[in-house]
Amino acid sequence: MKKKIVLAIAGLVLLIAVLGGIKALQISRMIKAGSQFVMPPEPVTTASVRSMSWETVLPSIGSLTAVQGVTIAAELPGKVMEIAFTPGSGVNKGDLLLRQDTSSEEAQLPGAEASLTLAVSNLSRAKSLIAEDMISRSQLDTTQANFQQAQAAADNLRTQIAKKTIRAPFSGRLGIRLVNLGQSLREGDAIVSLQTLSPIYVDFQLPQQNLNQVRQGLPVRVTADVLADRELTGKITAINPQVNAATRSIGVQATLQNAEELLRPGMFVSAEVLLPKLQTVLSVPATAVLYAPFGDSVFIVEEKKTDDGKKHLALRQQFVRLGEKRGDFVSVLSGVSAGESVVSTGVFKFRNGQEVVVDNSLAPEFKLAPKPENN
Repeated sequence: MKKKIVLAIAGLVLLIAVLGGIKALQISRMIKAGSQFVMPPEPVTTASVRSMSWETVLPSIGSLTAVQGVTIAAELPGKVMEIAFTPGSGVNKGDLLLRQDTSSEEAQLPGAEASLTLAVSNLSRAKSLIAEDMISRSQLDTTQANFQQAQAAADNLRTQIAKKTIRAPFSGRLGIRLVNLGQSLREGDAIVSLQTLSPIYVDFQLPQQNLNQVRQGLPVRVTADVLADRELTGKITAINPQVNAATRSIGVQATLQNAEELLRPGMFVSAEVLLPKLQTVLSVPATAVLYAPFGDSVFIVEEKKTDDGKKHLALRQQFVRLGEKRGDFVSVLSGVSAGESVVSTGVFKFRNGQEVVVDNSLAPEFKLAPKPENN
């Protein structure tokens, strides 16, 4: 019995030893395979570091003002007898807009004109008599004064009639009507807004350090939401002679044509002053930059050799100093050279020295002036 127990224990120990040996062999093979495993190359999209000529611009935010714009108001009290304009329509200089009640002045005007005619005759007769010494000098002066008074009375009535016959002071576009037929207007009551829309002014501010770069005649490019993907170009027509003491900025005014009247006074727009000098920069896609608190960097794709002499592509992380951003690109002041190839997308998932393979089949198109579609 004891012999059978000993044999069973010995068999069990032998089985455990065999199983342990098999497991140890499996583990050693796995360790060996792991040490020899090489990660497959990661597919990347690339873009070349390009030397580009960029416009030198001074950006700003501006507001639009009319070259001529007024709110037409009543000069004299009176009832509205005729409204001769259509709200929102265009008018020419001198067009009749509104007529107030002038019946009282028109009734007095014939009498004033008759008095003026009599005064003219009396003055002519007095000048003839004074030449013959038939009247005194004081009588001539009295006749002259009577003539001037009659002329002033007639002119005053004509002026009142003209002031109550309101006409457009300049050509432009009318706004919303603010009066009604039969309404009694007081002096200064608003009637309608009149604005000249083309050309139109763009007023904006630039920092004082740009004062030596701007001058009258420089082109200004204007964009606005209402223009969609269009741009309008005007010219600087005025520069404020003094610097704003609160903001240390200078006021600049540009004039641009607005033939389609898409721009209206009061709108805000983006304005860029185009300087005559172009700047040459090295640029990479903005998505190629790995932004980090300790410094911005890009991954440069380089060809390297393995120990067995085979060539492969690998990444080298390069810290860079960035400049201005334009569209899909950002300028690089230092850290890269023209012609180098950098990873253009997904840079956050790569590491220094990683082996890669280039696949630009799905690479996005980078533009200096992108115009995204509204999907």
